[in-house]
Amino acid sequence: MRTFFFSPDIGPDIKYHSVNHNLLSSTMSAHASEKDPAAIDEKAPHIPENAQIVEAANTDLALALASGPHLSPLSVRSIQLYLILLVAFMGSMANGFDGSVMSAVNGMQQYLDYFHISGTDAGGGVGTTTAIVFGIYSIGSIVAVPVAGPITDRGGRRVGMFFGALIIIVGSLTVTTAKSISALLGGRFVLGLGVGIVQTASPSYVVEMSPPQWRGRLTGLFNTFYYAGSILCTGITIGTGRIQSTRSWRAPLAIQIVAAGILVLFSLLLPESPRWLLSVGRKDEALAILARYHGNDDPNSPLVQLEWKEFEESIKLDASDKRWWDYRELFNTRNARYRTFLMMLMAFFGQWSGNGLGYFLTILFDNAGVKTQNERLTLNFVNTLVSAAGAVIGTSLTDKVGRRSMWFWGTLASAGTLTVVTGCTAKWGKSGSNPDGANAAIAFIFLFGFVYSLAYTPLQALYPAEVLDYNTRAKGMALYALCVSCASFVNTYPGPIALNNIGWRYYIVYVVWDLFECVVVWFCVVETRGRTLEELNEIFEDPHPVRASLRKRKVAVVNKEGGAIEAVDVKDEV
Repeated sequence: MRTFFFSPDIGPDIKYHSVNHNLLSSTMSAHASEKDPAAIDEKAPHIPENAQIVEAANTDLALALASGPHLSPLSVRSIQLYLILLVAFMGSMANGFDGSVMSAVNGMQQYLDYFHISGTDAGGGVGTTTAIVFGIYSIGSIVAVPVAGPITDRGGRRVGMFFGALIIIVGSLTVTTAKSISALLGGRFVLGLGVGIVQTASPSYVVEMSPPQWRGRLTGLFNTFYYAGSILCTGITIGTGRIQSTRSWRAPLAIQIVAAGILVLFSLLLPESPRWLLSVGRKDEALAILARYHGNDDPNSPLVQLEWKEFEESIKLDASDKRWWDYRELFNTRNARYRTFLMMLMAFFGQWSGNGLGYFLTILFDNAGVKTQNERLTLNFVNTLVSAAGAVIGTSLTDKVGRRSMWFWGTLASAGTLTVVTGCTAKWGKSGSNPDGANAAIAFIFLFGFVYSLAYTPLQALYPAEVLDYNTRAKGMALYALCVSCASFVNTYPGPIALNNIGWRYYIVYVVWDLFECVVVWFCVVETRGRTLEELNEIFEDPHPVRASLRKRKVAVVNKEGGAIEAVDVKDEV
């Protein structure tokens, strides 16, 4: 574990001591490396009974936060930071519109009739046409990959959000005014292109602007805003579904402009990511923004000094983010390959854990025996509310439970709930022989949405951005968007065809896959909670990254005379 020292002229005097289990061994000053024998003293410090004991993955971060003063959650600067991040959250909200609005619109007979799309007893569109309408969005996101990373690296995170949102507006206007299936397909392609760019820039901005102690909750909240778009869209469709004209489906599609419009208007007014500013040599601006929003205007804050030191050590002025064509740093070392592997795990597992069925919820409700269009649209809205509740709870737990545990248990619970949905739908579904059994299927569809959202919604934006190194973050998030789009295409193109041909049996694929995911997560996924983004490099350099990421230290924080702070390492735990 690295140590960090704040000299008296820039902040509190902080010293770090390493003590064995009976607290009688060596003492070490933060001025020297832990591996330097010359740094070892003969006497161990005494630990006062009232010393603060902190369980820490990163001793430096624990010291910085314990030494204070640091940013208060309700300070003026914190509230300004929340408002700044709220603008970036619109990137997730814009993405949330699509999945939910298309699920609802696909269940409207007015839409199916207008574009001559086949359906399942008015339960929703199925077959090849629906597969293309849904899948073309993912193809647009795939096409965005070569430009999303370079735009975000060269122009900055704000520029990436701005241009992506501008493209979303063009796509939204096209699908809203579409009078032919070709116009609808063209608009959805453009939508996917814009969302691919926004989903590269926005999570990178949020994770880089968030203070490390709040990073899990704030970045998790970013993806939770997916449901802000979902709730708005699915709620509107309950009312518009009763309209017999094309306004029934055009009005919900037009709402997608709202979030993108907010990004276009305000993204360029936001402060830029301090990491990006440092990477292009604008040190003074970077330090000023870091001090303002992480140190409450105090550049000498221990947390600011710690982060700044790590920024300077890790951010390269000549790295691959300066070369638009260079993706080698995602794969050229064992460290980089492991990071990229985990990023890709979240991309594919996040799309293949059963949420792909969400595009076809109205069909699932039809399979479960729900007869009328209005009932299906209402249930679609209720499911969105339940899923949003799960996402909010999951976001609040991210910094307490940890990313790895949430991922594993959330996936296992997803497999369990889908198993019940499959069984109830198979036995009672459309037969009508047991209304209670059909209702149980619907209830577990809701429960699946809850547990999936609790685990995956916060992690889908947070975990990939965390595990990627700064110098590869934008290109890595573009690759993440590519993987998500490919995985989503597998969901959306075969999905309606499979539901048309084999019905509820298609659910079994997701149940088996979820169980496989649990095994991979248990053995391969690194815990990132409780560490600065730069400090994670030590974990990925370790011969056993998973084991290293689970290692905890109990540290006694001792306040000394004159404002000095000592940290005594009580013991190591795994």
